[in-house]
Amino acid sequence: MTKTCNVALIGQKFMGRAHSNAWAQVPHFFDPPRTPVMHTIAARDAAELEVFARKWGWRNTTTRWRDIARDDEVDLVDIGTPNDVHAEQSIAMLEAGKHVACEKPLAGTLADARAMRDAARKRPKQSTFVWFNYRRCPAVAFAHQLVREGRIGRILHVRATYLQSWGGPDVPLLWRFQKKHAGSGAHGDLNAHLVDLARFLTGDEVVEVHGAIAKTFVKERALLGPRKPGARKTGRSDVDDCVLFLATFKGGATASFEASRLAQGHENRNRIELNGERGSLAFDFEDMNVLQFFDTQDGPREGGWRRIMCTSAGNHPYAENWWPDAHLLGYEHGFVNMAADMMRVLGHRKPVVPLPDFEDAYQTQRVLEAALVSAKERCAVKMSQVK
Repeated sequence: MTKTCNVALIGQKFMGRAHSNAWAQVPHFFDPPRTPVMHTIAARDAAELEVFARKWGWRNTTTRWRDIARDDEVDLVDIGTPNDVHAEQSIAMLEAGKHVACEKPLAGTLADARAMRDAARKRPKQSTFVWFNYRRCPAVAFAHQLVREGRIGRILHVRATYLQSWGGPDVPLLWRFQKKHAGSGAHGDLNAHLVDLARFLTGDEVVEVHGAIAKTFVKERALLGPRKPGARKTGRSDVDDCVLFLATFKGGATASFEASRLAQGHENRNRIELNGERGSLAFDFEDMNVLQFFDTQDGPREGGWRRIMCTSAGNHPYAENWWPDAHLLGYEHGFVNMAADMMRVLGHRKPVVPLPDFEDAYQTQRVLEAALVSAKERCAVKMSQVK
């Protein structure tokens, strides 16, 4: 008989919706050894919380997230809150004996990320997960397989860009534009995904960041909420709007990373390309069902980029759980695929592809920190200097 897993979620905004949908859909499309049960949702606004719970199917609600730590019925706690509270909430849940899934980046600061990693190390029987959901796109998971099979040979170059356009001057001072809450801007939000994808696909680690640029173009933004007459109408945006950096992997590959929230014409362009001695792979989330593949074995006469539609059951990871061939998947499916893999792990089975835990995500956070240091100090930074 399949065991259940009582899940509690902290946070009811954008990620709260994405995660709620994922937990609700897992039993409909997957048959993992443990079935998620949507036990409790926690958030600050009691009125909104009750509406959210009814809409998404959560059985219980609380405005005090620490109540979840004291609830012996809860097995897994899913954290979808702003970056500055990830550490406090994750560590409290680990100390209470819960498994923990946390949104990315792991934390707003390297110190918080290190504390989370250390807390997880002390509790090896408890599983931790980090929502780097793009690993679960079938095309990305398939690219991971091709690299492991040696289809592109030794990797020479990694090119990664994550471009968005929503962060213009008309956007108010959300928490994502405040360093005390977010830690960084486009860098932690978008480059975190790129670094994770690069590490995941190559199976390699960055050894040096050679240089970086961090820019804040919109430095004042309108304040949210009602204000008293004569009160200040704007506040300081103190995070980066874009960050670019260059790096080298241990195996010798060069890498470039670029993240921006001010790239007009790019709504959610998460793109990564790997060039190897035997071929190349390219993925673009704005065409997420497709993997581009170039194989030098085809020779100059027939050689060219192949457009592979990664939706056929039995050939591409996760595809068999969804729709007929070429009936496309979307953003939400990556979260569902990941939630199902978590249930596999908690049921003592292997995930379809490796899941990032706190240890894994801490390595990504180290690279992000090295890039920020490089931008600030205008120097190269070896990863051995970033603990």
